[in-house]
Amino acid sequence: MTKFVFVTGGVVSSLGKGIAAASLAAILESRGLKVTLIKLDPYLNVDPGTMSPFQHGEVFVTDDGAETDLDLGHYERFITTRMRKSNNFTTGQIYKSVLEKERRGDYLGKTVQVIPHVTNEIQEFVKRGAGLGTDHAVDVAIVEIGGTVGDIESLPFLEAVRQMSLRMGPNSAAFVHLTYVPLIAAAGELKTKPTQHTVQKMREIGIQPDVLLCRADRRIPDEEREKISLFTNVPEWGVISVWDADTIYKVPRMLHEQGLDGLICDKLRINTPPANLKRWDELVNEVEHPQREVTIGMCGKYTDLSDSYKSLNEALRHAGIHNHARVNIEYVDSETLTPENVQQLHRYDALLVPGGFGKRGVEGKILTAQYAREHKIPYLGICLGMQVATIEYSRHKAGLADANSTEFEANTPHPVIALIEEWQDADGSIQKRTAQSDLGGTMRLGAQSSDVMPGTLAHEIYGDVVTERHRHRYEANVNYLDKLRDAGLVISALTQREKLTEIVELPRSVHPWFMGVQFHPEFKSTPWGGHPLFKSYIQSALKHQTERTQKVAA
Repeated sequence: MTKFVFVTGGVVSSLGKGIAAASLAAILESRGLKVTLIKLDPYLNVDPGTMSPFQHGEVFVTDDGAETDLDLGHYERFITTRMRKSNNFTTGQIYKSVLEKERRGDYLGKTVQVIPHVTNEIQEFVKRGAGLGTDHAVDVAIVEIGGTVGDIESLPFLEAVRQMSLRMGPNSAAFVHLTYVPLIAAAGELKTKPTQHTVQKMREIGIQPDVLLCRADRRIPDEEREKISLFTNVPEWGVISVWDADTIYKVPRMLHEQGLDGLICDKLRINTPPANLKRWDELVNEVEHPQREVTIGMCGKYTDLSDSYKSLNEALRHAGIHNHARVNIEYVDSETLTPENVQQLHRYDALLVPGGFGKRGVEGKILTAQYAREHKIPYLGICLGMQVATIEYSRHKAGLADANSTEFEANTPHPVIALIEEWQDADGSIQKRTAQSDLGGTMRLGAQSSDVMPGTLAHEIYGDVVTERHRHRYEANVNYLDKLRDAGLVISALTQREKLTEIVELPRSVHPWFMGVQFHPEFKSTPWGGHPLFKSYIQSALKHQTERTQKVAA
């Protein structure tokens, strides 16, 4: 029977609840258990797809096309189970489902209330995410509840899991609470009072934590752990210190050495072999002992919040690990780039333009693609990064000086990038939309396959077929592909059904490594296998670094 571990947070947000949940899942998986993770988000948005990266960070996309919380990216990087739509749901989805049932008359005329109707719906969603009653049911489902205890928004979720643990009976559920133990510099000591108060709030709503994960900038002394135990009614061995680590991949070992996995298995009455964290130790050793360093210039507009590019940053670091190199990522604000200062990009070993939406900063991204092409610096464009590379090539090599995307200029005379429904005639003119469509759910999402042209860089990396995840609305206009090909741009992959552009590149005789991809390869990268595209990209950056050093020496 599937057991559940409910992970909650207190005091403040951004403590690393997702990393903690993923690390616990990784340790349990190393014991031979089949594990999955579920994220419950308390906001009213149906999904994070329409939320600004400044508000929410990156939107992670699953194979089945769900736009989800970025924590699902951590989940996939830490365990082997792949996430699905059912692994992440929001308050918006819950209320939407409840109201649809009410309109259909499913509640037989009853007054629809938070308890029991909303809380019951939450429990059904949790069971669905754990695969109960299906062939993919797991041994342990770790359920992370977003927000912090005390927020109005998360109360229905907490009440739902309290009820769920009661209904399932003893030894079927465990509660892990992540809290904060701040250091007061003036006093020079750690303060346990915030933790005492957040656990008190948990107990007021009927939940007694079994484990406290206490975040701090240092290891919490035994004296403070004993005090926390006394005031929170949690056994001292359940008060676990989680201090700042220089890499997130140290957290599973940190938790295991303090007995978290053993405590959870005892609570849930699960008998397993001991945890085997050898591959985590090897990974950390590789991270800590790189043979070289490489610096990537990432040109985007969300540079003030690194969470906006969380999966991409991790994918680059994974590729560095597999090339025995430390990857340093420096953010370049695309809004500040001009023809007068673009030469600042010359110092980077490779350039990258990530995905994004909207016109702001796009000319700086186009300038980045042009600089990389003209100065033979390795270039990777992802999603929008592929589109700006196509626009740049159209303007400066294909004779289409006014080329643009209809996303940025609705009346551009050369819409080399446009919505599919805007394409009309062979001359490339666009059909005007008669009405504004909803932003939610109008994109090409999830995993799709494309055929790869032999003899190309893409074929060296992927072979005959590439299957990657997508999240975009605009496409390369098929009416311009022949003109771009005639100008020397290689269209090296097309979707199998619609024949839409998936990969563009420059011939190796013209440029050492220049590629744009319409999909998001970062979503499938893991520290264990890396990703072939990013591994090739980092190899090219290392080669460019070596060649540049040799030129300087000469």
